[in-house]
Amino acid sequence: MRIGELSAATGVSSRSLRYYEQQGLLRSRRTANGYREYEPDAVEQVAFIQDLFSAGLSSKVIRDSLPLAGHTRTEADCSALLTRVREVRDELARQELRLAQRRKTLDSYLAGEATPRGMLAASPRQAADSTAD
Repeated sequence: MRIGELSAATGVSSRSLRYYEQQGLLRSRRTANGYREYEPDAVEQVAFIQDLFSAGLSSKVIRDSLPLAGHTRTEADCSALLTRVREVRDELARQELRLAQRRKTLDSYLAGEATPRGMLAASPRQAADSTAD
């Protein structure tokens, strides 16, 4: 099947499919007139690639995991992918914690409970409190 047909079958743009090829995630052969030609199993492979990209995995990790998209899966391959998925999940948890801490700091600024260090003027709430005394 040609790139337009693969794009239609998968819902993935031709541009993305060319990017997948550039990254070594997808293979095609060229016809005599220069068209890309994909094997029928490319639809399944593109779905696999899309799933892993949407889960936040890098193209390198996906490339290393491509044997899992076929029918020759080893236990070691599956174990390696699951280890990498755990690492990505753990990194997301760390990022979520940092975001929650930042949100809390910003909320305290907005509530007038704190100001950034080095800020010359007091927050509007602190200024109002000091004039009320």
